Amino acid sequence: MTTLPTFPWPLPVDARPRPQAHPETPRRKLRALFISDLHLGSRGCQVDRILDFLARHEAQTIYLVGDIFDNWHPIFHHWSDEHDRVVQEILGRAREGVRLVYLPGNHDEVFRRHFGTYFGCLEVVDRVVHEAADGHRYLVLHGDQYDASYLRARWLNRLGTRVDTALRAMDAGLNALRRTLGLSEGRVIEALIDWGNSAMHFGNDFERRLTAAARDAGLDGVICGHFHKAALHERDGLTYGNCGDWMDSFTALGEDFSGTLRLIEAPAPLPARRPDLGGTMPGAEAPAMG
Repeated sequence: MTTLPTFPWPLPVDARPRPQAHPETPRRKLRALFISDLHLGSRGCQVDRILDFLARHEAQTIYLVGDIFDNWHPIFHHWSDEHDRVVQEILGRAREGVRLVYLPGNHDEVFRRHFGTYFGCLEVVDRVVHEAADGHRYLVLHGDQYDASYLRARWLNRLGTRVDTALRAMDAGLNALRRTLGLSEGRVIEALIDWGNSAMHFGNDFERRLTAAARDAGLDGVICGHFHKAALHERDGLTYGNCGDWMDSFTALGEDFSGTLRLIEAPAPLPARRPDLGGTMPGAEAPAMG
């Protein structure tokens, strides 16, 4: 991996109990974990899914690939103790000797002023080169730096975020009403949000720009977030990996100890009081690359 400054261990972290995976579900061990777009503090953040996923996985290095926090619309913040638990779970890994690398995105760009320094126990960088166990080298960054639509009209992206928040609030209200009436939850608004996100980036050629940046740097591929479209495939002879998000897709990328990259889909959390349930794997996986 790219050589970066060292810092002392152990680091001070909150001593509150960390979330535990169900005892019948073993913790998956990875060489590296890439996770992005948690959007902590936003209405759409599915904090229970994040906590469950983190409790099921451990890695020697965790890359926080941007938009971990959502600072775009403070009047709509939905921060809770559960959101704080996510932060403390991540920081708690540092106490175990895990390397934490934070690559801020456009929704948490306030932390970009700390590039090249340490924020608490995090290495804060704009981009980094990750060298896998098999020798492949990947450019890791959030990805908004190569988003043509965002760079052309940031105001439009911010407006889209506010519309997204309003639609999610409407969706939550309608589904609560449907449950009260004994009806199944609808997916119309969720589909509308997905369509809007795709339309926002239509013609953007996001993947091409990012893989070109990796090629120009002499690397084997790129790992990013931002687009909220989980992916792991070849693009123009290079590997393109997108972590997805934790509002809709609930995915991350992981590298095993052979250097193979995998797209990990988080399962729905097991019920808290069902000790008789077992056998659920930590997460479904897409085809591996490496």
